[in-house]
Amino acid sequence: MTRDLLGRHRAVLPEWLALYYDDPLEITHGEGRHVWDAAGNKYLDFFGGILTTMSAHALPEVTKAVSEQAGRIIHSSTLYLNRPMVELAERIAHVSGIPDARVFFTTSGTEANDTALLLATAYRRSNTILAMRNSYHGRSFSSVGITGNSGWSPTSLSPLQTLYVHGGVRTRGPYAHLDDRDFIAACVVDLRDLLGHTRAPAALIAEPIQGVGGFTSPPDGLYAAFREVLRERDILWIADEVQTGWGRTGEHFWGWQAHAKNGPPDIVTFAKGIGNGMSVGGVVARAEIMNCLDANSISTFGGTQITMAAALANLNHALEHDLQGNARRVGGLLLERLRAVAAQVPHVREVRGRGLMLGIELSRPGTDEAAPEAAATVLEAARAGGLLIGKGGGHNTSALRVAPPMSLTVAEAEEGAAILERALRSI
Repeated sequence: MTRDLLGRHRAVLPEWLALYYDDPLEITHGEGRHVWDAAGNKYLDFFGGILTTMSAHALPEVTKAVSEQAGRIIHSSTLYLNRPMVELAERIAHVSGIPDARVFFTTSGTEANDTALLLATAYRRSNTILAMRNSYHGRSFSSVGITGNSGWSPTSLSPLQTLYVHGGVRTRGPYAHLDDRDFIAACVVDLRDLLGHTRAPAALIAEPIQGVGGFTSPPDGLYAAFREVLRERDILWIADEVQTGWGRTGEHFWGWQAHAKNGPPDIVTFAKGIGNGMSVGGVVARAEIMNCLDANSISTFGGTQITMAAALANLNHALEHDLQGNARRVGGLLLERLRAVAAQVPHVREVRGRGLMLGIELSRPGTDEAAPEAAATVLEAARAGGLLIGKGGGHNTSALRVAPPMSLTVAEAEEGAAILERALRSI
């Protein structure tokens, strides 16, 4: 049955639509932190549909909210008043940390970042954008144009002029040998020098932890230091929280809060986890920025009633059950367990991350050279052992991505770590 579905998939879908595994997997249902495939095999899910299943599969609060809303009305567009959308916007504005916040809903993180770029360039009257090397911001024309990862950037054409900044990857690049303080100082000097050679950009867009890039991040405070330089020139700061938001990093509700010394970002984008699998994205910005557009705009499917009901139920569940605290506690245990395993596996270059957003970077033993074939081997071995994980990386796809639902238990973390240990030892 799976082979038949794979053949049908290949006959009607694009060749560039990637599938994991030599024998691709059809997931039919899930519950809690587990999913099942079409053959009835059970897996512990440590990737959550690329960080979308934030709370749990088949979370009762969300399924109930979706079912009840579907029985009333599913969709009406933003041309009409929408109570679930207003209620969710109120909650998000409150927790955003942005003063006088306004919220606009989209269907995805890509569309959210598109909207943020539209707002920033219109507000600043500039089409120049600063982005981080090794970054990823989506698959649309404009978001591909600012993505600093060649593996996810299929065209060099862009409506924007993009300038790439150092700092998103702590352990690679020209400043990797410096300590954290000097690393930040060197990146700031580089930023100042870069700005001396161009007209003032509209904004800097940055992921606090780079997702597709392999869960890499700068030292805490880098973006706060950048913020001082940006403010001198009225350049906006856009925090791409599509993967880092809602407490996934454990220590903070938003990833930008690790860089909060000089205040919140001007714009925050979000998606993935807030919908717990439903298609929800959005933008939070100061009112003067959000309201700067001088033409009409709507969102046909952004903010539709059924997705807003799901997201509101999911956000309430996450806050009431302190999923952020659980991500901090269980993620910390998992990180230490994986580091202990990695110390005995020559292919592991680094284990990094925060909360339940952890990366295991593989390289050829004794070198810094990426080892994508080793990552593929571990991905397959983990699946064979009953565990689903992800992949990522910058110059080459050689980082394993571990991001379970944030309700992960200690026992499940131990079980997943044991499977990963066996998979890593199989390289």
